[in-house]
Order: sequence, then C-alpha cells, then structure tokens
Amino acid sequence: MNLNQILFATETATETTTEAGVNISTSDVVEYVLDKAVEWCSTTGIKILLSLAIIVITFAIINSVTKRISKYLAHRNADKTLSKVAVSALKLTLKVLVLICIVGYLGFETASLSAVVASLGVGISLAVQGTLSNFAGGVIIIIMRPVKIGDYVTSNGQSGTVEDIKLFYTHLVTPDNRVIFIPNGILANDVIVNNSVKDTRRVDVTMSVSYSSNVKLAKELMANVCAQNELIFTNPAPFIEVTQYADSSIDIVCRVWVKSSDYWKVNFYLLNEIKAEFDKNGIEIPFNQLDVNVKTSSN
Repeated sequence: MNLNQILFATETATETTTEAGVNISTSDVVEYVLDKAVEWCSTTGIKILLSLAIIVITFAIINSVTKRISKYLAHRNADKTLSKVAVSALKLTLKVLVLICIVGYLGFETASLSAVVASLGVGISLAVQGTLSNFAGGVIIIIMRPVKIGDYVTSNGQSGTVEDIKLFYTHLVTPDNRVIFIPNGILANDVIVNNSVKDTRRVDVTMSVSYSSNVKLAKELMANVCAQNELIFTNPAPFIEVTQYADSSIDIVCRVWVKSSDYWKVNFYLLNEIKAEFDKNGIEIPFNQLDVNVKTSSN
C-alpha cells in the first residue's frame, strides 16, 4: 500500500467514524502504525537479529572445531583422503542443521519446507543424472580407495598427482603444474593405473646397437652404469639381455628395481649414461638413414 492509498483510507475512516460520532485523526493512525512497528521490532525483528547472530557465531565455532579436528587427524597421521572428505562433510552437515533450527525458530513450518526440498530434489535429480553419477563415483572412490591424495595415477588418458578428491571431481596436478579435473563417474568406471601403491618400481630401458657392435661389451657397459648408481637395487639384481634382433639393430633391455620416488631420476640417468659409455667405447647406435641418388643427364 503506497502513501496515497494510506491517506485515502485514513480520510475514509475519518469520515466514517465522524458520521458514527467518533473522531479519529491522522495522528491517531500514525500512532497506531508506529505502535505496530515497535511491536514487530520487539518480537519478529529481535528474532531475526538473534538468528543472524546465532548463524555467525555457530558458523565460526563450526569452522574452528572442524579445523582443529583436521589438524588432530593430520597429527595422528590419518589417511589424508578420508580425513579431508570427512571433515568437509561434517562441516556442511552441521551448518545445514543450524540453518534448519533457525528456520524453525523463526516460525516457519519445517515439515512443509522438507516437502518442498524433497520435491525440488526429485526434479533436480532428473535434470542432473550425470552429476549424480559423479557423486556416486565419488562415494565409491572414497570407500574403495583405488586412489589417495598424493598418488601418481593415470586414467582416462590423463596422468598426474592426486591433489584433492571432491564428491564430484578428482583433482590431478601434472608434472608441469597443470590441474586436471576428472569427473568421479568417469574415474570410477575407467581403468586406473596407480603408480604409488607399491614402494618399488621397475625401470625398463631398451638400447639398440648395430649388428657390427660388440654385444657382450655393450651389456658389460650397461651393467657398469647400473653398478655406479646407489639408487638402483642390487637385490633383485639388474637384468640385462638381448630382447630382439630387429631389421637394423640388436635391442638390449636393461631392467632395474628402484624406489617409486626415484623412478624418473634413474630412468633419465640410465638413458644418458649408457649412451655416453657407448660413445666412449665405439658402440654404434643405429638410426634410420635415407640415401638420395641424383641423376644428371647431358643434352
């Protein structure tokens, strides 16, 4: 109701009450409105202010408590994946409970609100079936734990270190510091290669030498390179043997066992050092060559 409507109603009420023998002035109407405003502020207004204060205080307490729980779990060397997900779920659940209590305190029917939320949930679930599959995949990953935070994995053609596992997406960080978000529905239904489950890994390096090279000397040089690196295990011992007689080369494989964290360091070491030793001792590594013959004709 705007100001003109209020004044019109006041004039009408004044004329009516004057005819009835009762005089009601505009000041009486203003006083009535002010009384109602004060009454609303002293009841509903105080409830709203109190509710806002409760939300701010309880949310701060929840954040502080969950932060302490997270630090405690980290201090107890609890699983990072389960700890992070559990703390996040606890924080969200407590905040939702606080909001439901506030709604009930303000006088809204929580039963009706629940029915509305349920109806919305059904409609949303039909619209976001893919998202729900990601949620289900996230639950499966958290429970079955094929991957954990800190693991280096390969899945769906992507490789990286697991930085975080959310309910809908898993975050991978690549060696060049790019972040890949893989939907949990895809991750849970795809092949996952986890390179961090075992403490040790095998490094396989294949070197090709020409048919004119001394194969026995080449194998000895590769064994010497392995023996000079302390990161390579002596038990099981390095395996060095001829694997194939190719069209233009003899392929020699070198297989060594190392800690998983040393995999790439040893891999690059073998590639560089074996090539350097081959060059020093005249072991030829063949490569494809193209002979071009140019014909000249005289007029």
